[in-house]
Amino acid sequence: EVQLQASGGGLVQAGGSLRLSCAASGFSFDDHHIGWFRQAPGKEREGVSCISSDDGTTYYVDSVKGRFTISRDKAKNTVYLQLNSLNAEDTAVYYCAAHSGSYCDLRGRNIEVWGQGTLVTVSS
Repeated sequence: EVQLQASGGGLVQAGGSLRLSCAASGFSFDDHHIGWFRQAPGKEREGVSCISSDDGTTYYVDSVKGRFTISRDKAKNTVYLQLNSLNAEDTAVYYCAAHSGSYCDLRGRNIEVWGQGTLVTVSS
């Protein structure tokens, strides 16, 4: 079964850090880009970061550049999102997702597999 399992969310104070994990099963990172998306209450889903399948190039939405870092461990078939310097605007349910194709797509239009989401709450 093709599956993504996201974890690592929680409650953190503003300025704090969390590390989210996305464990994949049933498919390989070698031919799938992995992205992180988030959806805050009352807002549309937003693409946050993506790591490309071929050379591991990383992409970020402007609002998280310099604060979030995406990485992967191919041996564990797991992608991580390190969240630093968190603020209240980062509060959201975070989802990891996989898609194939020629490039990372933070618009989320061609997602093949979605993880179940993990809640990040930042208190101010």
